[in-house]
Amino acid sequence: MAQKLLDVLMLGRCSHEFSWPRRSADGHYYQVCLLCAVEYKYDWKTMRRTERVDRAKDEPTTVTRRSRAHAKKPTWVPRARRLTLHSPVRYRVKNLGGWYEGIMENLSQSGVLFHGPQNLPENTLVEMVFEMPEEISGQKNSSVLCQGRIIRGREARGKEEVGTVVLAASILDYKFLRQH
Repeated sequence: MAQKLLDVLMLGRCSHEFSWPRRSADGHYYQVCLLCAVEYKYDWKTMRRTERVDRAKDEPTTVTRRSRAHAKKPTWVPRARRLTLHSPVRYRVKNLGGWYEGIMENLSQSGVLFHGPQNLPENTLVEMVFEMPEEISGQKNSSVLCQGRIIRGREARGKEEVGTVVLAASILDYKFLRQH
């Protein structure tokens, strides 16, 4: 990782992290690097990037450098990367009542998705306690208390989840809990 970063900084090369393939107005597919915004054609049959798209050639010759600089920037924002966990989570309405036991499905920088026995309305402030993955905290067995807000909830589907709900919560703040 450090070498990759050094290559990018010192040599001007990008380590390329690509978006999900998109479809252009002409029906062809392409991918965009989320780091440097370079585009490559994408072939679904072989599931590979084929060739770099040179937008300079595709633009009309009357377009000046100044007008391109002031062009509208794309509004697409990539979905946050998720870590699949399937680990225990405890949750409750902030500062109220007992804790509910659930299972966290995934975690991202924007929030958590978990299953539990109690549905909560959208915008409800919640507290959640779970073990932060080592990939994020750099430490094993690091429990956190998160403050969050319920973004959405629905009844779980599937026979293994009868009587449970699926909740998505944004993370507003968190603190590490000391192990005793």
